[in-house]
Amino acid sequence: MAEEDSLLASSPNKSSSSSILSEISNASTRAFVLAFIVGSSGALAFGCIVGYTAPTQSSIMKDLNLSVADYSLFGSILTVGLILGALVCGKLTDLTIWITNILFVIGWLAIAFAKGAWMLDLGRLLQGISVGISSYLGPIYITEIAPRNLRGAASSLVQLFVGVGISAFYALGTVVAWRNLAILGSLPSLMVLPLLFFIPESPRWLAKVGREKEVEAVLLCLRGAKSDVSEEAAEILDYTQHVKQQQDVEDRGFFKLFQRKYALSLTIGVVLITLPQLGGLNGYTFYTDSIFTSTGVSSDVGFISTSIVQMFGGVLGTLLVDVSGRRALLLVSQGGMFLGCLATAISFFLQKYNCWETGTPILALISVLVYFGSYGLGMGPLPWIVASEIYPVDVKGAAGTVCNLATSISSWLVTYYFSFLLQWSFTGTFTMFAIVIGFGFVFTAKLVPETKGKSLEEIQSHNFTDDFPSQDSTIF
Repeated sequence: MAEEDSLLASSPNKSSSSSILSEISNASTRAFVLAFIVGSSGALAFGCIVGYTAPTQSSIMKDLNLSVADYSLFGSILTVGLILGALVCGKLTDLTIWITNILFVIGWLAIAFAKGAWMLDLGRLLQGISVGISSYLGPIYITEIAPRNLRGAASSLVQLFVGVGISAFYALGTVVAWRNLAILGSLPSLMVLPLLFFIPESPRWLAKVGREKEVEAVLLCLRGAKSDVSEEAAEILDYTQHVKQQQDVEDRGFFKLFQRKYALSLTIGVVLITLPQLGGLNGYTFYTDSIFTSTGVSSDVGFISTSIVQMFGGVLGTLLVDVSGRRALLLVSQGGMFLGCLATAISFFLQKYNCWETGTPILALISVLVYFGSYGLGMGPLPWIVASEIYPVDVKGAAGTVCNLATSISSWLVTYYFSFLLQWSFTGTFTMFAIVIGFGFVFTAKLVPETKGKSLEEIQSHNFTDDFPSQDSTIF
């Protein structure tokens, strides 16, 4: 513990970065690396799914003779699957990762060999169910197996794979036919299936289900045979026992989450996770081609530039999350997304009134790059990291269901209605997104606490009572 505290107390960025690299080296056991790859696979698959629709929109609509409404349904039915997956993500079993990866593969193949809209929609629906489960399961699993000082970086790296998938498919979509691109999308899930035989269980899950004797053995497997894991194991077992004792005197079941003591943590999780969706993420992601075309930007240039900037933002966020902390990155990320939305709205306003005709396409491109770069920096990975950190083990499944439902419903609303909103007003649509993100910035500044450097048991034992948010609660 003393060594961990000294790492957290290091003020120079160079020293902090060196410490993180040392921690990564120490944690790179075979079991942890395999577990990380499996935990990241769902994020990579999700990124490929999200990035698929934008560069393929024109060719799919032309080849299958789809209307705007047909394609809007194809884009938005993913979120219907997300809702269905969210309903079961709180009831996880040992077979869940197997099921999600198999559904990913079936979904991609259905899209690749589609002869009509119904096959496209079926494949997209199956993918949505898988994403609805894995988008919460993956971050939870990585959070529970990662060392304290690497938890933020490891979880950010998982979410970075969402950006990798989006960026890769944005770029590949400019040169690969949409059917072949769908087949490529199935490869990550196919490659990960054999690895499922070799990954360890989460030590916190083992403690929860009464397999206490296996906790220390799994920690030794994850941390290395020569590591001293006795203190970490004792902390996990003590906290789990405390939670079980509380369960004996309190009401059990799903609705326990809605007790007053969980109100703040539930609100924080739901707001942070739904904010990107209500702030226009799926509108930007699924219909980037429409945005570029409407402002006169070359789609190929736009997609490739966007993929590079989003990747850079994601990598930078991964490097900074355990140095600068979650809260600061959230605020910077939200500020950038706000400016991106506002600049997009201004570019459409100028275009409508034929002002600055030569500069409008450049402003539109820059606004999209700022939006995606800022999203990759913080709002991509961090909401799920914070959500996986703040909920106690006894309500984690229920919280996952609620957060997934909230983000799925908000995602569906934006995805389905985005095309129709653009028909109403380009400028008004992106101005609304900017206002939503602005409210999110204020919410984060006032209510979201810093969780960097604290163990999961330390974070969750506070239950976000009045004294916890007050720590480091000012912006400056």
